Amino acid sequence: MRSLSLILKVLLFLLLLGFAAKNSDAVRLRYFLGLEWQAPLSLVILAAFAIGLFLGLLACSLRLLRAHRELRTLRAASRE
Repeated sequence: MRSLSLILKVLLFLLLLGFAAKNSDAVRLRYFLGLEWQAPLSLVILAAFAIGLFLGLLACSLRLLRAHRELRTLRAASRE
């Protein structure tokens, strides 16, 4: 099972490396107030993915914290 996992990780890495090599053209992102950012397309896509992943994990963790707090309250109420 470990070897299958390693093979899949290496394959994914090679696919992402090929994607980055094929999409190395510079793109320019323009923001408000004349701010600009120029970077390779693959880096822009990676940054967008990372930001989305972070926001998704943040939303899930907030739900888990609420559920944990509610569970603690219910356990305390059941002990009384």
